[in-house]
Parts: sequence; C-alpha cells; structure tokens
Amino acid sequence: MPRLDDHPLLILDGACGTNLQSMSIPPDAWQGREGCNEWLNVTAPQVIEELHRRFIWAGARIIETNSFGANAVVLAEYGLQDRVAEINRAAVAAARRAAVDRPDVFVAGAVGPGTKLPSLGHIGVEELEGALRDQMSALVEAGVDALLIETCQDLLQVKTAVIAALDVVGRAGREVPVMVSVTMEASGTMLVGTDIGAVCATLEPFPIYSLGLNCATGPDAMESHLRYLADNWPRRISCYPNAGLPEIEGGRTVYKLGPGPFAAAMRRLVERYGVSIAGGCCGTTPEHIAALARILAGVEPRRA
Repeated sequence: MPRLDDHPLLILDGACGTNLQSMSIPPDAWQGREGCNEWLNVTAPQVIEELHRRFIWAGARIIETNSFGANAVVLAEYGLQDRVAEINRAAVAAARRAAVDRPDVFVAGAVGPGTKLPSLGHIGVEELEGALRDQMSALVEAGVDALLIETCQDLLQVKTAVIAALDVVGRAGREVPVMVSVTMEASGTMLVGTDIGAVCATLEPFPIYSLGLNCATGPDAMESHLRYLADNWPRRISCYPNAGLPEIEGGRTVYKLGPGPFAAAMRRLVERYGVSIAGGCCGTTPEHIAALARILAGVEPRRA
C-alpha cells in the first residue's frame, strides 16, 4: 500500500472554488443553492471529477476532496444539514474516480474551518466538535488516505478539529494521517491574533502528520512563518499559498501571480525551509501546479 512517507516531496493540488467558477456547470445543478460548491458532489459529480483530473494531469500527488464546507453548521445555511454523510461520501467517490488508475495519487479529505469561530463566541466547542466529527467520520469511512484540516483561523477551532480527527481515526482502526494547515493574515497572525509560535506550541503534543500554511497571502508573505516552523516544528511542513494577494477588478476578485513566478517562489521555500508538501490555494490553476511540479522535479526539501 503506498504511503505518504514514501515520498520526500509531495505536490498538492490547487484551488477548488476559484477553478469551479471558470468551469461549465449545468445551471440546474445548483438547485437554488448557489455558492454551495459541496452540493455539486451530488448534483454534478462529473464536474468535480474533471477538476480533480486536471490537477492530477498537472502533477498533483495529493488531491483534496470537494468537502471544505461539508459539515452540518455550514450546510445548514443551504438546508442541507441532514445530508452531511451523503455529500462527503460523494466527494470522496469523485476524487477516487479521478485517480482510479493512479496508485501514486493520494486523496485527502478536506475539512475547512466553518463559518463560525468558537473563540469569538459564534459557536460552542461541543457543537463544533460534533459537526466536525460527523464530517470526518464520513470521509474516513469513505476511504480517504488522509484528513486535511485547513484554512484554520482560530486556535480553539484547530484544537477542537484535531482532537475530533484523532478520535475518529483511532476508532477507524486504520492509518489515516491528520494534516493541519493554518491561515496567517497579512497582519502576521491568525484572524483571532494568534502567532505561529503559539500554534506550534499548542499542536506539537498531538500526533499530527504535518503542519503548515495556506490561503490569505501569496508565498512571499509566508516566509517568516515557515522559517519559524523550520526551526521549531519536528515533523513535515506544508505550504500552499494563494496566487498572490487578492485584488478587486471590475467587481471581481483576481489573483495575479502567474504560474512561473509562483513556482519559483515555492521552490525557494522548499529549499530554504524544508517544505515537503507544496501546492496552491485561491487563484492557483492546474497551470500553477504544473509549473510547480516541473520546477520541483528532483528537488530535495531542506533537512533540519
């Protein structure tokens, strides 16, 4: 059975939401739930499968399920809170179909932060934990190779998610690595003001597979945080930035960092700070991931 540890450097896929915006989605697929990308796992699975396939062709070796907001708290905004298991299983199925002939491609179950943060009093820890547990149970039962808790903006939310994930995996009776990726704003901290040192100190005792950064900024703004991780985090480091800072043009959000400059910046982070799981977040296309796979071919992450 292939394992993540068999690969010293892993290429993660790119953005889901911003790429779906450019794809041809049947108008009736939304069924009045525009904006709920996770619903497309059920109503337009062929679109999600095609998105995964494009990233695999580009060189991604980890593809994320289209399940970022597929927990009951978020899905309740669309009247879908009772369909958590169905939506997450469909997300895994689409990813598996895309990778059916590729034993070297891993499927990571994507778990986003939700829309309510416990540190700000938006949601209680028990309610959040229950929603995340139900989602992650469905993902693990459907056969993901890893769980990826990502775009974390609140340290209490991260800790709650990690505890739930480790319990779900322990009950499953099989090896499912738990990966964590936090979001550091342009201000230099998480949304609720936590710095990377506090994140490291809080998560180090938990047996998570990797820790890293995604979203909010481009690769250059992540460098100081990755430097800290390189010196203080004992396990694998991940990094999947946006294609630069978002800009508004004509009422639309655009990301202007092209594939070549994006890949060059990422190579520097791999070589300097030991990033061994590298990919892209908002605004990154299959072309970004293809450029990244090319520039990192044969590159060894820096060792501590």
